[in-house]
Amino acid sequence: MKTVEPIENHAVIGDLRTVALVALNGAIDFLCFPQFDSPSLFAALLDPEKGGYFQIAPELNGAKHKQLYLPDSNILLTRFLSGEGVAEISDFMTVGEAAGAQSLVRRVKAVRGEIRFRMVCAPRFDYGRSGHRCEGGGTEVLFTSEQAGGLAVRLFSSVPLTIENGDAIAEFCLRTNESASFVLQDAAAEVPCNADGYVSESFKSTLNFWRDWIARCKYQGRWREIVNRSALTLKMLVSRPHGSLVAAATFGLPEVIGGERNWDYRYTWIRDASFTIYALMRLGYTEEAAAFNRWIEDRCRNLKADGSLQIMYGIDGRENLTEETLGHFSGYRDSRPVRIGNGAYNQLQLDIHGELLDSVYLYDRWGEPISYDLWRDLLRMVDWVARNWQRPDEGIWEVRGGQHDFLYSRVMCWVAIDRGIRLARQRSFPAPLAKWLAARDAIYEEVHTRFWNAERGAFIQHLGATTVDASSLLMPLVRFISPTDPRWLSTLKVIGEELVDDSLVHRYRLGRAAPDGFAGQEGTFSMCTFWYAECLARGGDPLQARFVFEKMLGYANHAGLFAEQLGPSGEHLGNFPQAFTHLGLISAAYAVDHGLSKM
Repeated sequence: MKTVEPIENHAVIGDLRTVALVALNGAIDFLCFPQFDSPSLFAALLDPEKGGYFQIAPELNGAKHKQLYLPDSNILLTRFLSGEGVAEISDFMTVGEAAGAQSLVRRVKAVRGEIRFRMVCAPRFDYGRSGHRCEGGGTEVLFTSEQAGGLAVRLFSSVPLTIENGDAIAEFCLRTNESASFVLQDAAAEVPCNADGYVSESFKSTLNFWRDWIARCKYQGRWREIVNRSALTLKMLVSRPHGSLVAAATFGLPEVIGGERNWDYRYTWIRDASFTIYALMRLGYTEEAAAFNRWIEDRCRNLKADGSLQIMYGIDGRENLTEETLGHFSGYRDSRPVRIGNGAYNQLQLDIHGELLDSVYLYDRWGEPISYDLWRDLLRMVDWVARNWQRPDEGIWEVRGGQHDFLYSRVMCWVAIDRGIRLARQRSFPAPLAKWLAARDAIYEEVHTRFWNAERGAFIQHLGATTVDASSLLMPLVRFISPTDPRWLSTLKVIGEELVDDSLVHRYRLGRAAPDGFAGQEGTFSMCTFWYAECLARGGDPLQARFVFEKMLGYANHAGLFAEQLGPSGEHLGNFPQAFTHLGLISAAYAVDHGLSKM
């Protein structure tokens, strides 16, 4: 059976349409193609036998594996170091002027010594559910899904290929400084990848694209390298055709080994909108912020009849994200079920209206003024929030154990109405301000009375609860409460005592918080740790904030990437890489750096 590396032993390459996960052993274990949310072409990470993979392996006894990005780029180098020789694989997906077509390029080189290699390209179409035909040989093989209207991909090689059981195989030897290349491309592409110079030209073009892009980053503070890596990672998770950001590149990776919390994150959550636009604007990426804002405008044009909003959408804005189980996949380390689609799309999560209004408010203030037509849609949305903010919902964590009156949902309803009021006043837009002010103030009073537990000295997770929730860490970050308010500092202290293990933060304590509908434990949430560091910095303790922040940076994998969670032994769990965590890292870096500079 093929050996599959742990989640954290992967880095990612991408072309602004999709992302591939490349393991330390030289295997591409995950790729949905041609788009983020297309069916998988390689998914050995979720089933080593049925998922498919694309591996290049040198025959070097006892080789050490190392992996790094070329500085300021998303071109990945995987090295194999042994007394017998040194081999190197360069992996990238083409972007830039010379790209021309959607291609995955792999170039392998013998840096030192005479080395034998084995290449296996074993695609499995439609999440491993469709068989395929394999035709060709020599230096070109065509893989065609047997599914009606299915995908076809073509593999070009600079060394001879053979076909074995529907897979393309190459066994070859390279001497010092010799190289071989493989290009996997959509068969419908018109650019001839076997043309002389294609690999070297696309390498240069792709490298120039990434270096030109990151050169526009305005961040000049501490930890610049890791902030730039997070920015480059976020850029890979943005869909160039649509302007939307996927929550993560993967589906089905478990939040706990052997558990049921295995979700599909290849969609765009409205919740991520304000954090994304905030980060992009601060880093200087106004074009990307504008593209995401246009995507948000399109969603606002299609509000529900009552003026409310769906919590997540496909990258192209589609609304139906029906959830299903891939019963034939064994799951990552036997963690089942493996799900595609996401049934939470039709949940009620009141907070997303606040995140959307906040993102529009930020863009109107720091980007370009919004249009009157968008304002008319926002007016309907704020009116809906003013009427419905008291409803119980599934909340930010998308619980499947029943609705509750969640603190975070109340706070973000306040944000939605508050940002609506601010926009109306600043732009002189027509609005029922008296009604909105009354609703906003009522929420504020309720949070400070019904959600405040004087005995615990903290804002609690939901009405009737006594426990705290890490989502409360966003209260000062969205300016609901001052970061130095005594009630907030008391809450922060309780969060530190109840949810923080060393520097790592749990989102809530299972068994004591609102039930999420699933058994078992889970790891710490990486983005919550960055929220905690930012709250410490804003609350006047930048030295402790730095301590927490830098300890958390130490949990990044070898390529500077974070999955959603960290497990008991520091292993990465959940979908990977997670956009929200890298957004949290960027925001925390700004806050902690600012706090330290004021000392």
